[in-house]
Amino acid sequence: MTLPAYFLADLPPDAELTAQLIVEASQTLKRNRARYLADRSTAQLVALLDRVGRDWLDPGYPLRQLALAEGPNALGFSRETLATGLDDFFRQLTAENLHRLLRQDLGAAEALDHPVVLDSTGEPRRRTLAVGPEFLVHIAAGNLPNPTLTSMVLGLLTRAAQFVKCATGTALLPQLFAHSLYAADAKLGACLEVAVWPGGCARLETPLFAAADCLTATGSDATLAALRAQLSPATRFLGYGHRVSFACVAGDALTGGRARQLARAAAVDVAAWDQLGCLSPQVIYVTQGNGLAADQFAELLAEELAAREQTHPRGRLPTDLAATLASRRAFYAVRAAHSGDTRVWQSPESTAWTVVYEADPQFQSSCGYRWVYVKPAPDLTAVLHGADAVRGQISTVGLAAPEEQAAAWMTTLARWGVSRVCPLGRMQQPPLTWRHDGRPALGELITWTDWED
Repeated sequence: MTLPAYFLADLPPDAELTAQLIVEASQTLKRNRARYLADRSTAQLVALLDRVGRDWLDPGYPLRQLALAEGPNALGFSRETLATGLDDFFRQLTAENLHRLLRQDLGAAEALDHPVVLDSTGEPRRRTLAVGPEFLVHIAAGNLPNPTLTSMVLGLLTRAAQFVKCATGTALLPQLFAHSLYAADAKLGACLEVAVWPGGCARLETPLFAAADCLTATGSDATLAALRAQLSPATRFLGYGHRVSFACVAGDALTGGRARQLARAAAVDVAAWDQLGCLSPQVIYVTQGNGLAADQFAELLAEELAAREQTHPRGRLPTDLAATLASRRAFYAVRAAHSGDTRVWQSPESTAWTVVYEADPQFQSSCGYRWVYVKPAPDLTAVLHGADAVRGQISTVGLAAPEEQAAAWMTTLARWGVSRVCPLGRMQQPPLTWRHDGRPALGELITWTDWED
């Protein structure tokens, strides 16, 4: 399948992008927004996104087939991992979920259409209208596609002209998603641009940033600081920086067949997107209880990761990265040979997955690519003490505990600074209504105009 050249990302790799081209593209997007998007109703946009979501779930959809054919080489994930990731995302893209998001963040699904009464008890009587940005620029994350796809959905709901800037080698899925929107409605597709260039190219980014009235970015804290410094004070900046995640399993939950189920769920979280996202568990803590001990759970997890590798293999790694993983394995193998406080399970004849058990509860950063630590702790207090070095940087905690204990733990985790707690097996599958870093993703894009009668 050959893609039509609707977007800058469709140009040949040797095509030169110029500052003037960026200026003209920005102006065209704003004009197209005024003509084709600004006055669309929320109901129309929700119906469009619902239809596009169903298209992507169809195995015969040409753009999905293209993503699965070219994705493994372009993005480094196996076909099976890509298919699961796409399914997880597009199953969320339904009219019901979109309306739920609009009501959650805006108070009423039609708040972007016309002034609505959100507080009937207020004095004086007030109606209010939500207004999205005119020109929204996304600096896309380089490792996973879903955050960028979500940003594009939110931008469309807020009626923004959008320019998606992708890093070299990461544009395939945002590019194909843009084509699917264009295929569903060419006029709306004309309000969207996708382009690729290496980060930090001032020649292209200076005119782009000057045109934007809102910019979103996902990346390292240093990248976000550099981007913020380039923006006008009048430009709204929404940055999502470095985050890590871990899981916490109560020992009392690891009894009978439940232990195997939780190990399988944890393997799903570790394997999803090859453990490269901020929602991937790097450490799994197991507290003391009446079920399996932490090292026994680690062994079950290794068995489940081995099974997952058969159905959803990890993507291929460059030789130098595979060598780094092998070297790190060797370090832990030496440690395990001299101390019972360390044990290692690993995929044979490959670096496809690694489980390291360590008695020390100190949080340990994983190197990704399905490398996970399992650590024991007496209780949740000890878990949080061990994770204190990354306090304030936690995105998600995957939780498995008896119901009453889980409720108490959730409250403790929230007060410690965790913004999302979910069951094991769903860490990499946040709902569309997820408050990213505890912030309303859709709500942060809009401003309010109040009308006091």
